Amino acid sequence: QVQLVESGGGLAQAGGSLRLSCAASRRTFSTYTMGWFRQAPGKEREFVAGISWSGGSTYYADSVKGRFTISRDNAKNTVYLQMNSLKPEDTAVYYCAADVRAVRVSPLPHEYEYWGQGTQVTVSS
Repeated sequence: QVQLVESGGGLAQAGGSLRLSCAASRRTFSTYTMGWFRQAPGKEREFVAGISWSGGSTYYADSVKGRFTISRDNAKNTVYLQMNSLKPEDTAVYYCAADVRAVRVSPLPHEYEYWGQGTQVTVSS
């Protein structure tokens, strides 16, 4: 089993930055595609960014492209989401997820087998 724990959420002003971290419980993390998703009140969970096991492939939602950067450090069993130029519409609970069977970086939540507990990101105008 894989346990994922997010951290780094909080309150930011519009135009500001936050860096989210997701720590995995085991070293086999290095073989998994990792993704970040978010869910705002009353809305469906949506894909934000994903990264392949090697770090060689990344995939971003159009809404965050150019503002957010996903990266991973397999030696630390950690994936990151650097969020710059934050907007109020980025406000959501952000979830880290692991896809243990990935053949590509997928934006579909059902492709991911393990999920963290979520961390709240709030952006004020």
